Amino acid sequence: MSGLSRAGAAVRRGAARLVPAGRRDWVEAVWAEAPEVPPGLRRLAWRAGGVRLIAREAGMVRRIGGVLLFAAAVAVAARAAWPGSQASLPAAIGRVDVITMVLLLAGLPLLARWFLGPPDSRPARWVRVGCYAALLALLPAKAAVEQFRYTPPRGGADLLLYGIIASVGRHGGPWAHEIVGLVVVGLYLAAILWMTSRRSRIAPATLAVGSGTGIVLGLAMYTVAPLGLSKEATDPWLPGSDIDPLLLLAWLLLLGGPVAAAVAADRRHTASSSPPPSEGARFRQMMAAGLLTSMTGALFVTTAGFGTTAVMLKTAWLRDWLYHGQHLLYGIQNLSAGLRTLPAIAYGHQLTGAVDTGVFSAICIAFPVLTLMVTGMIAALRVADAEPAPGDPRRGGGGPPGPDPAPDPSGGGRPAGTDEDSGLAARLPGLPGLPGLPGLPGPGPDIEQDRLAGALADAAVEPAGTR
Repeated sequence: MSGLSRAGAAVRRGAARLVPAGRRDWVEAVWAEAPEVPPGLRRLAWRAGGVRLIAREAGMVRRIGGVLLFAAAVAVAARAAWPGSQASLPAAIGRVDVITMVLLLAGLPLLARWFLGPPDSRPARWVRVGCYAALLALLPAKAAVEQFRYTPPRGGADLLLYGIIASVGRHGGPWAHEIVGLVVVGLYLAAILWMTSRRSRIAPATLAVGSGTGIVLGLAMYTVAPLGLSKEATDPWLPGSDIDPLLLLAWLLLLGGPVAAAVAADRRHTASSSPPPSEGARFRQMMAAGLLTSMTGALFVTTAGFGTTAVMLKTAWLRDWLYHGQHLLYGIQNLSAGLRTLPAIAYGHQLTGAVDTGVFSAICIAFPVLTLMVTGMIAALRVADAEPAPGDPRRGGGGPPGPDPAPDPSGGGRPAGTDEDSGLAARLPGLPGLPGLPGLPGPGPDIEQDRLAGALADAAVEPAGTR
């Protein structure tokens, strides 16, 4: 076989894999019968019909449209995040960020489709689309914030503020923060691709509950703290320390939300399963719901926080609204009265917002870790405390106790309690060997044999009309 023939066979096998498994043999049979058709236009028409069949069975038109739309979105986000041609540390960090994100978004979904299977439900597809959209929106926003954060001013009061404020985020260096952030993004994307794949066996209801709860809790967290969690990050509604009670409430919601989602997912999965699911299946659904809740909430608040900060760096009215006009933050207060000009105050607000975005990386790490511990404990207790259903043999559950078996007849005779003996016992309650009636005396030890024999004889010859 020539190289061109082998390449054609490989292309045909790859195209056949796009077809659902139930129809794949039929498509391969159509291709296999092509050599039986006379060469020329007839064979070409036969192969064209096979291509049309593959396109119709695999839904290639819809898939090609989705791939093209996704590629266009990635290209737009990468173009918006790509730094200029200047040779500087922020530009190098931005290029590495863009290249790595594009490789992750292009490579991991393809690998997940080949090794884990495609998403087989609408909630799974929507969760993936939401994850892609969040990461694509995060890419240019993160690039704009880091470009501002790692670019020192040329001099004056701004350089003094940069030395005071930006030193808060210098622990570990810019490259260490960048590497950690990219690793976290890769782990998030891999975890979501696994939970939404066919091989993971995560129920659609679990995906819907986990993602919905995560969006609600992430929105609550962003509403309370849109610019980070440091003491200098103020809120448009409650400035300064007045926001602390609501901030604590948001943390409690974000920690208790995964547990609530896990319990709700377990109830829905158990109610919709017949026969009842095993302990391992229930534990898997609960852990997936809790983890998806924390990851969705953390990804939502991170994307929204970076986006708000990126817009705030360029928009004066939003910056004045978020920081309450000329509110003096840390760093500006250390300057002399002559250096506290309006441009210096505005730069202090911008730099403070850019530095405070570093807390979002900690949120993305802390939330899943805490969720795995808390949800794992709750899931284990819930599964262990579940009572087996009546008659369930899996955990030793037995049905209700049945009636005791009837005693064997003694001496090889008739079983006690027949109809004939019952009628006789009603007239002779003291007859031995026959069941008596409640409240009637039983046989005494002083009954004589002749009295018993006479009673039996009288009962046998009694006229029918006297009964």
